[in-house]
Amino acid sequence: MRSSEQSRTVLAMRVRIDLTLDCADAQLLRAFWKSALGYVDLPPPPPFATREEWLAQFDLPEGETVDDGAWLCDPQGVGPHLAILKVPEPKTAKNRLHIDVRIDGHGTPAERWERIRAEAARLVAAGGSVLAEVDEHHVVMADPEGNEFCVAAAGAPDPQD
Repeated sequence: MRSSEQSRTVLAMRVRIDLTLDCADAQLLRAFWKSALGYVDLPPPPPFATREEWLAQFDLPEGETVDDGAWLCDPQGVGPHLAILKVPEPKTAKNRLHIDVRIDGHGTPAERWERIRAEAARLVAAGGSVLAEVDEHHVVMADPEGNEFCVAAAGAPDPQD
């Protein structure tokens, strides 16, 4: 293995991303994104037994509570953590970064499109809304606060996995 490849491999093993979503109602989006992603509540970091204990170490503005935030994780430990934090200002423009919810990509294009639309319908029932269907390829949606995301089929499995 070349040195640059080794460096990228080491960096890839050390770097982890988490996502933070600003919102008006953290508990509303907590419920939606748990349903959308199959995530669970992220436990507080050790040595804290509760989120309240963990938050007590920060100098929070008066009136802020644990319900002003939500912290989610992939129960399999694969996906990024998602922090959902209440902010005072409303969303004013299209997201510059969005989440893609990927569903099973096997089968014919018609079968994939049927699964994409079924997942979009499930997310509408959970509080999301459809913004656009794009070329039987993906559905552009919004969560209950208008944050855009897409529902699309996953790519072919990596033959090296």
